[in-house]
Amino acid sequence: MNEVAKVIHLHDLPEPRPRPAARRWPSGGEPAPVTSLSDRLAAVEPQAPQSISDAIRGEIGKTITRAAEFARRRITGDYQVDEFGFDEHLLESLLLPALRPLSQLWFRVQVSGMENIPEAGAALIVANHAGTLPLDGLMLQLAVHDRHPKQRALRLLAADLVFELPVLGVLARKAGHTLACRPDAERLLRGGELTGVFPEGFKGIGKNYADRYKLQRFGRGGFVAAAVRTGAPIIPCAIVGSEEIYPKLADIKPLARLLGLPYFPVTPLFPHLGPLGAVPLPSKWYIEFGTPISTTDYEPEAADDPMSMFEVTDQVRENIQQTLYKLLTKRRNAFTG
Repeated sequence: MNEVAKVIHLHDLPEPRPRPAARRWPSGGEPAPVTSLSDRLAAVEPQAPQSISDAIRGEIGKTITRAAEFARRRITGDYQVDEFGFDEHLLESLLLPALRPLSQLWFRVQVSGMENIPEAGAALIVANHAGTLPLDGLMLQLAVHDRHPKQRALRLLAADLVFELPVLGVLARKAGHTLACRPDAERLLRGGELTGVFPEGFKGIGKNYADRYKLQRFGRGGFVAAAVRTGAPIIPCAIVGSEEIYPKLADIKPLARLLGLPYFPVTPLFPHLGPLGAVPLPSKWYIEFGTPISTTDYEPEAADDPMSMFEVTDQVRENIQQTLYKLLTKRRNAFTG
């Protein structure tokens, strides 16, 4: 039942006085009429700007409110985890906010081609890999979430070693990532997920600084086969800036074998400066998403044809390599852009 709201006057208002004739201003124009009480007060005495202390208190209050809401949802179980262990609430509330200062203030990531990522449905983003430590994957996931109109979650395919590491392996699962294997890739794509892969693997992030931005071999094309089987488009992605965060000058292979790592890097700051050597250099980053490459022209059975898959793999690799060269040509300095 709809009711009409009634206005109740607490006091009888006096008859309004006749308004004086409008004053002509030297400029020939007239000021806009002031009707509300707040406008009249503002016209008499402008509001003082908010002080820094008030702004800080306001931000602290918002942070406390967000923290309380986060704790409430975690305690009451008001969140969901999918079959891969993806916890979207934890990703958006804790993990991505921790990465934003690194992206916005340190690397100053600039993104282009976001319109090439579909608003819904499956797609496979294929990117170059570099940096000694795989920070490019984190920056890519954050860029897609924050810059895409639908704030899509990018599900990365990562190496087994990532999930074997204490704490980091659990966080990777909760951030939505899974093993870089064909079954998991196909399950994500069939589920309509936006999936990301770095076909260079450890060969990409572990290459020496002298070989920066020269793509390594893209494996056997397993990512293409997964896209063909599911009919998902392939989106080439080029990342510039990641090669300069930890310039790898050498590799201590005996120590790497002892620790069970693919390599033990020597950079200008590590291991000479100890923990301080783990601070990445503030290079300027560019991420560009290219035009999607359709896979619908292939029958699902074509995924078992090595030559067909090699052709598509080579097409994707060449696309990314040419985009890297283009971005590098435009860049004047690795740290100022």
